[in-house]
Amino acid sequence: MSLAKDERAQLCDLFAEVGPDAPTLCGDWKTRDLAAHLVVRERRPDAAGGILIKPLAGYLDRVQDSYAAKPWPELVDLVRSGPPLLSVYNLPGLDDLLNTTEYYVHHEDVRRAVPGWQPRPADKRRDAVLWAALVRAGKLMFRKSPVGIVLRTPTGKDVTAKRGANTVTVTGAPGELLLYAFGRSESIVDFEGDQAAISRVHGLDRGL
Repeated sequence: MSLAKDERAQLCDLFAEVGPDAPTLCGDWKTRDLAAHLVVRERRPDAAGGILIKPLAGYLDRVQDSYAAKPWPELVDLVRSGPPLLSVYNLPGLDDLLNTTEYYVHHEDVRRAVPGWQPRPADKRRDAVLWAALVRAGKLMFRKSPVGIVLRTPTGKDVTAKRGANTVTVTGAPGELLLYAFGRSESIVDFEGDQAAISRVHGLDRGL
């Protein structure tokens, strides 16, 4: 099973455990809102464009709210069963390409939204897949940085996410770096560089 499918299954198990009104790291969204977002993204391309296109945001909100109002077990089953047969997400290779980071990040959005959370134990397979995703996406995530950014693992692998002066090195496990790149403050990373430059990195609008 691919990492995208693993993370989907684990997130759905967690949804079933915590219920529809548990907190997430996605602003004021509860778990029902997050689940509705995932369903709309895969099943309603007519509305999903509103995720990135502001004029469509109102329509997206209405469609997403209609899914969020569904009975919780039904909504979780829609997430668990994945995209419909003719969805673009079913094209060969696209589930891994488009859903690995989506489901990993949102799984952690639920796991880490409660006090006392702990990172999952290291997993070589998961770390390798997430590092590859970070290498692909790092430049996009840090495109607004006014300083240079290098992302580095504790084992010494690194990638330049943004070239520039006053470079800041961000060190952490691949999953932690990915979460930080997607704007999650609940991530375990260390910083090396000029303090003023580090402060500017902290203030970035990271992510898409």
